[in-house]
Amino acid sequence: MATNLVTGNVVIGQSGGPTAVINQSLVGVVEGVRFGLQAAGHVKKVLGMRHGVRGLTKGEFLDLTDTHQDVLDRLANTPSAGLGSTRDKPDKAYCERILDACRKHDVRYFFYIGGNDSSDTCRIVREMAVASGYDMRCFHVPKTVDNDLRENDHTPGFPSAARFVAMACMADFLDNISLPGIKINVIMGRHAGFLTAASALARRYDRNLNPNVAAESTDGPQLIYLPEVPFDVDRFLADVDSVYSKKGRCHIAVSEGIQDKDGVAIGARLIKGGQTDSHGNVQLSGSGALGDLLADFVKEKLTPAGGKPPRVRADTFGYIQRCWPDSSIIDRIEARRSGRFAGTLAMQGWLDGSVAIKRPGTGSALWMGSDNGVPYISEYARVELSAVAAKTRHMPEEFMLGHNNVSKQFLEYCLPLVGDLPGFERL
Repeated sequence: MATNLVTGNVVIGQSGGPTAVINQSLVGVVEGVRFGLQAAGHVKKVLGMRHGVRGLTKGEFLDLTDTHQDVLDRLANTPSAGLGSTRDKPDKAYCERILDACRKHDVRYFFYIGGNDSSDTCRIVREMAVASGYDMRCFHVPKTVDNDLRENDHTPGFPSAARFVAMACMADFLDNISLPGIKINVIMGRHAGFLTAASALARRYDRNLNPNVAAESTDGPQLIYLPEVPFDVDRFLADVDSVYSKKGRCHIAVSEGIQDKDGVAIGARLIKGGQTDSHGNVQLSGSGALGDLLADFVKEKLTPAGGKPPRVRADTFGYIQRCWPDSSIIDRIEARRSGRFAGTLAMQGWLDGSVAIKRPGTGSALWMGSDNGVPYISEYARVELSAVAAKTRHMPEEFMLGHNNVSKQFLEYCLPLVGDLPGFERL
């Protein structure tokens, strides 16, 4: 429900893992506020929280009120969180400290850029402000490379990370056919497989989505494993053996969050005494344990009696996926517009909400060189904080193909987001 505007200070924070475009969203919020609330005289200062709500509770701010547009533009094109980020997951007592800090600094507009836990922080702080009679409006701006926010077609940060994954797997596959062997790449995605699925864009011979073209890929990764599909070690071995027997090589993409049939994360089970974050999650991306275990298992099981073991290697992409400085054009544009839209919501008098990116059309045809489809477009909408807060979106069934592949529908969904990919020749 929209209501009259209030006058006071604005705070903006960044939370969770940094991305290649999270600063675009930050700058977008500053611009949205500057050309709306600030121009209308409802803003005294625009303050950036240092390291999210942790800095807010300590009174650690960067004054962005009069920051020159040239500086903002350079910041927008800089990967990582310019204000610094935090993994803190505020409980009720923590949120009380957040609200106390907002009262102290006359904060009337609270913007938080992050994932589902960040939206939950917005929700809790907003509810506490209402209960205490303090007029403060709270807005969540979406961000996560995992692409796991509900109500969104996709999330800022994902297209750029997906672009990195596609290009890294493309290069890695070319390495694999030069010196054949079995290669395993472990990719981010604790509960959602979108980023691992993006490895399929490395299959250059799969780019033609004509249904009359033979479906079998000649390019890697030939096998893709997502957390939405129960992972069976024996079935995995049979898959690898089948591809390796035919080609003398095998290229594999595995999500760090793969789970067994009982929903137990295989990586977390392997990392004994692993460090956990404030959400209680074992930090999978900081360990190569899953890749090493799968590589050792394959090498052991596929070594013939008295024979030579196959050449098996594993890499864990880890944090390098998040902030690679070759972001998707679409991602840059949409991240900035998401921030601006949040500022617009505040100017319109909304009391709270989360920004969501919607896609009215299919979006793939223009990028595929077809004249018969709908060009890619996106729209922005306000959704309730409770619809996003602390919830996880998973890969839909129509995006998956069997237990070790992704569908044509996923390729159509993902291709417009990542931008042009290089084309290479094969002899």
